[in-house]
Amino acid sequence: MSDARAVVIVVGGTTGIGAAIVERLLAEHHAVVSVGLAGSASEAAEGEATERAAGVEQVIGDARSVETIDRAIAVAIASAERRSVAIAGLIHVAGGSGRSLGDGPLDAITDSGWSGTLDWNLGSVFLSNRAIVRHWLATNSGGSVVNLGSVLARSPAPEHFATHAYAAAKAGLIGLTTACAAHYAPHDLRFNAILPGLIDTPMARRAIGDPTIRDYLQRKQPLRGGGPGHPDDVAALATWLVSPAARWITGQTIAVDGGWSVSEG
Repeated sequence: MSDARAVVIVVGGTTGIGAAIVERLLAEHHAVVSVGLAGSASEAAEGEATERAAGVEQVIGDARSVETIDRAIAVAIASAERRSVAIAGLIHVAGGSGRSLGDGPLDAITDSGWSGTLDWNLGSVFLSNRAIVRHWLATNSGGSVVNLGSVLARSPAPEHFATHAYAAAKAGLIGLTTACAAHYAPHDLRFNAILPGLIDTPMARRAIGDPTIRDYLQRKQPLRGGGPGHPDDVAALATWLVSPAARWITGQTIAVDGGWSVSEG
């Protein structure tokens, strides 16, 4: 028996919002399996699990790979058995801008930009959600899934963020999350989505470094004086949604956007 409350899997837990979620989960005494392409254990072979810090096991691999996700589930099962606790949650953060793949406005999106962006931002969610649900159903145990989308799925900003494959993928994530919440509620499985606004992470450096966009954010995300959010703003909600305190909440899509979705910009 350990002091850990439960095991939580964080897909995309090595940087930005995902890393902040890992830190908050640790602070709340959870054991964590973090999945990502890089991190302090980046010298490990792909798919190998290594101990990154007390309470964290890191699986190096691509979230778009079935093998990576299967390995993460196996590591989480072993961690839970070793600690005599349950796998309480899966938080899927992995994804990102498809600009480099060929995403953009509809008329400019390349075929590879479309398929690549959807695979990264929706296909990977399908893989992780399917894997954890199969485990929970097989073990007749409840659990909580939190999928991170984007405010752009519902509140476009065409002048600065015209990446339509990305928006479509994040809208698809909402649909998948809501449908799963309805279907699996009788099994005590919860599904919720978080839609972050522009958060100060490595992925957002291009936008945050643009003076025009910074000025736009002062009006579009006006809370706390305006500007980008902090990863912990999202981590606080994600961590709460996998906790027993949120046991009566499922099928919800919650924006954490500093006012983006209610401001003109």
